[in-house]
Amino acid sequence: MLPVKAQYIIDENGQRVSVVLEISAYRKLLEELEELESLRAYDRAKSRDDEAVPFEQAVKEIERVR
Repeated sequence: MLPVKAQYIIDENGQRVSVVLEISAYRKLLEELEELESLRAYDRAKSRDDEAVPFEQAVKEIERVR
């Protein structure tokens, strides 16, 4: 877990409605989310029964479609 020093903005009823983070914590959180999304994409790809395609072939196919 990331150590986060959070400050909260509350509404007139005392309910937390927003969070204020240090920019460094925010950037680290974004990096962690990107890494998590990459892992999830990898897991989805591995769970499929599709045939593996060599990297070079995949790049050529992607460029051809553009």
